[in-house]
Amino acid sequence: MWKEPSSALAGPAALAGPATQPQPAVVATVEPGSIAEELGFQPGDRLRSINGVRPRDLIDVQVLQGEEELVLEVEDPDGTLHVVELEKDLDEGLGLGFSEALFDGLRQCNNHCPFCFIDQQPPGRRGSLYLKDDDYRLSFLYGSYLTLTNLTPADWSRIEEQRLSPLFVSVHATDPELRSRLLVNPRAGLLLEQLAWFAERRLQIHAQVVVCPGLNDGEALERTLNDLARFATGPWPAVLSTAVVPVGLTRFRPYGDALRPVDPTTALEVIARVERLQRIFQGSIGSRFAWLSDEWFLIAGQPLPPRASYEDLPQQENGVGSIRAFLEELEGATQDLPSRIATGRRCSWVVGRLVAEALQPVVERLNQVEGLELLLNGLPSPYWGQDQVVTGLLTGSDLIEGLAGRDLGEELLLPRVMLREGEEVFLDDTTLADLRLRLPVPVRLLGGADDLVAACLGTPRGGA
Repeated sequence: MWKEPSSALAGPAALAGPATQPQPAVVATVEPGSIAEELGFQPGDRLRSINGVRPRDLIDVQVLQGEEELVLEVEDPDGTLHVVELEKDLDEGLGLGFSEALFDGLRQCNNHCPFCFIDQQPPGRRGSLYLKDDDYRLSFLYGSYLTLTNLTPADWSRIEEQRLSPLFVSVHATDPELRSRLLVNPRAGLLLEQLAWFAERRLQIHAQVVVCPGLNDGEALERTLNDLARFATGPWPAVLSTAVVPVGLTRFRPYGDALRPVDPTTALEVIARVERLQRIFQGSIGSRFAWLSDEWFLIAGQPLPPRASYEDLPQQENGVGSIRAFLEELEGATQDLPSRIATGRRCSWVVGRLVAEALQPVVERLNQVEGLELLLNGLPSPYWGQDQVVTGLLTGSDLIEGLAGRDLGEELLLPRVMLREGEEVFLDDTTLADLRLRLPVPVRLLGGADDLVAACLGTPRGGA
């Protein structure tokens, strides 16, 4: 599963690659009542150093500000330099938020995976869409996946010294030859040695396997999951969980890549194999350990597993149990629905076509409220060339094309997951403002289940 690096994470410096020296950390927010507010920090100020050390990223800031005595070098927006000395409680934070997480540039990927989603995009879009994030720091901070193939000895030392754990690792295969072939990188074959390194130091990872039919499914997938499970035992397991997700292919992928999409037959085969292994792992590890993303069941036309089977949802952000968790949230949010609403409401809710059927019971429950009519629109993605698509991959052009001529009621309810993190921009560069101009009804952004119910009932929750 691909997540676009946000400018709030990588920052503009990422476009030029890692800098020789860290750039000053630009202050974006100052927490009310914090030390930073008392010192007079304002957005736009630049933190140059803490106790003489230039922080490379948010991790360094967190570590450096943990001392009782600090000397801060700060630069005003006009270039004026200040040196601020202070004493505080040990581990008390300064209360500063920064415009980006990395101050020395983004570590990009050095692999050439044929299934890479970044390479399956059209040319000419904004630069951040083509950034191949493979940065262990963003993995630690935000849960993005990396491959471990671009780490230097200094990086490995830092991971150990600062206890940067857990990390999130794209495995795809544990067989050295197969992983090297999948990633088109001989260093990819070192994975099992790297997992042993984590185990020896009591550091941990969450793993991901993107299944490409005919390449790393079948017996290769079984070997991969069994190899990973060997590192999941004992009081301090090195591998905490594994997500199994289907490869995503778009119409922009390179010609002749020999990849094929997951079809219902393949999905059923993978489900059967992984569920059999889950029963084995439950007995040997005490956990199902490996989980299938929701797409497998939707593609296969099978019901989603019950909530309890996902345990504590360790891979929810990777689409594993996310729909089941959302349905659970909706169950709670719709427990006390009124029998009727005073002012009638007709609104529409847009989602990816792949998930529409699973969400239909929610629509039916809400439509039992007298005076409410919720219209569900499950759309394909002509932009990506995918008929069955998850909600987060719908683009602005998909919405404009797919909703044209449809009855949208008096308001369109739009999940925020379609927008780039921290911005009102879709994956195809269409802005939310553009979409609003093209649609005949207002658009209301939704966060979670409570937002959906509030929007349907006409109460003031969620984004406008």
